[in-house]
Amino acid sequence: MEKDGFIKSSDHKPTVMITNDDGIDAPGLRALVRLLVSSRLFNIFVCAPDSEKSAVSHSITWLHPVSAKPVHIDGATAFAISGTPADCTSIGISQTLFPSVPDLVVSGINMGSNCGYHIVYSGTVAGAREAFFSGIPAVSISFDWARGKSNTDDFTLAAEVCLPIIRAITAEIRNQTYPISCFLNVDVPTDVSNHKGYKLTKQGKSIFRMGWKQVTDPMQGGNKMTSSMEMDTDSPAKTGTDTSSLSQDHLFFKREVKDVVIDDEDTDHRSVKEGYITITPLEALSQPATDSRDYFKKWLPTVVDHSAPSAL
Repeated sequence: MEKDGFIKSSDHKPTVMITNDDGIDAPGLRALVRLLVSSRLFNIFVCAPDSEKSAVSHSITWLHPVSAKPVHIDGATAFAISGTPADCTSIGISQTLFPSVPDLVVSGINMGSNCGYHIVYSGTVAGAREAFFSGIPAVSISFDWARGKSNTDDFTLAAEVCLPIIRAITAEIRNQTYPISCFLNVDVPTDVSNHKGYKLTKQGKSIFRMGWKQVTDPMQGGNKMTSSMEMDTDSPAKTGTDTSSLSQDHLFFKREVKDVVIDDEDTDHRSVKEGYITITPLEALSQPATDSRDYFKKWLPTVVDHSAPSAL
């Protein structure tokens, strides 16, 4: 990417930087990198977490340095970062690790869809959002993994159906017609071989309601949430705590799904479940509904009334 943010030379390959939240060794990222490298259409940078960082949202590392370890990936320049997805994107676009700023940042392919309110939790989406903050075109990609149905070969199919999206974006960047007022969130359906096509959608309000269950062993926690909003009990448990130093006085709790809320509107979650490859434009602002603003416009003057001693 040139300093003005657009590809200039007609024979210049666009540079795509790949990140994710499942970690640099995750099958989704590796399938995407293999496809983009084999297409010979792009220069590929990879800057991804050195371990799984699912559901860390847009957290960043602030109090200590992060490390960057070179990793061999055929056809790409790659680093594993001891930070979050947002850290990876931030250092990857800074020209600290790589010689140039990428033309496009792609975060994924995630194991599990990222729709509705889950977008807020997603490290995958945060990897793309961080690039958006710096005015760099970005897209997050997730595959609607279903336990018992999906296998790692499906990531290759997911990458293949997303290649036209990536090519179309880089073509618009080259033509200086691609908007940087938003970034894209793409979800690929479980039955990717029989998808119904590409569909422009909007973010819905689907979410799983979580509770907590007391357990006796800290290693019982850390199971991965699948796109079907179930806990994948086959996933290895991971904790961020040195359990050897914990005393018997500690209590341990793990998350469990209590309820699932699915919106009935024509939104991202509903569409991907119907078999569409959903494309959802996102931005960073969280605007409330108009009726909420109207309510608080009337409510705000009462704050002054309640600040009087007589109101306490």
